[in-house]
Amino acid sequence: MLSATARLIRLLSLFQAQRAWTGAELARRLEITERTLRRDVDRLRSLGYTVDSTSGVAGGYRLGAGNSLPPLLLEDEEAIAVAVGLGVGPASSDGGNDIENASMRALAKLEQLMPPRLRRRLDKLRATVVPVLQKRSDIRLKAVSLFAEACADRALLRFGYHDHYEVVSSRRVEPHRVVQTGQRWYLLAWDTDREDWRTFRLDRIVDPEPTGAHFTPRRLPHGDIAAYMQHALQISPYLHHARVLVHAPVAALDGQLSWVGGVPEAVAPDRTRIQTAANSLDALAVWLGCLGHDFEVESPPELGAHLQRVASRLARMSGR
Repeated sequence: MLSATARLIRLLSLFQAQRAWTGAELARRLEITERTLRRDVDRLRSLGYTVDSTSGVAGGYRLGAGNSLPPLLLEDEEAIAVAVGLGVGPASSDGGNDIENASMRALAKLEQLMPPRLRRRLDKLRATVVPVLQKRSDIRLKAVSLFAEACADRALLRFGYHDHYEVVSSRRVEPHRVVQTGQRWYLLAWDTDREDWRTFRLDRIVDPEPTGAHFTPRRLPHGDIAAYMQHALQISPYLHHARVLVHAPVAALDGQLSWVGGVPEAVAPDRTRIQTAANSLDALAVWLGCLGHDFEVESPPELGAHLQRVASRLARMSGR
């Protein structure tokens, strides 16, 4: 049988894996009587843990929220996963932002509690995992919290927004979700003036404030947030949008699709429709010229005309 101290640690571990248990199941897991379980629960309460109980045949216990964060009991793999999530690379020398600083403080505390075998595993990760092109985010924790609370409270916001060309516009939006993709943070929202969904980079939002009004949530046009964000980030930010029917299966285009943002759609065994975009027609022309498959430009008409001009110029150049 476990000692009283070992039972408390085991009991707390069970509560952190599953917040609510019946008394009979907890007693069975700990191999003790329900009377002993009640005493152990009282000891947890004396240590500051909030444990709610219900009586009756189906009575049990539930770990509630206390006044402070209780100690976390992590399995080896969980501790390594948390450390990797907080960042296995060294901290930046220029201080970072408050999100990074909080992460590094949490990581330092976690490392102090790690047994030597886990610290050795983490050191090996640091020595072999290389973060590439890991640009630091300039987003403040306060800003993320503000937008997250507005989403949860369904509070209408107004703010200024810098676009790709640093042009500032005034926006009134219904915030839906805060989305993080790598080092970028975005606000997914309904723009009330443009009457359409928009994605806003948090680092381009200026002076956000609630209007005092609230809204009823809308249904996303693509059905789910991941699908909409994939479309918005790959297609929407660009000046020129195109739809091209390529005479090849989707599998044959894997390598080429990494050149530009694009959403492929198989329309036949040997036909793939691609929605793509770029900031210039020349960029689209270069990509299509290197595609290696026949294609038809479905839209826009100016792309087809531009391809003809490029082809004519290349023909003249090659004739020289």
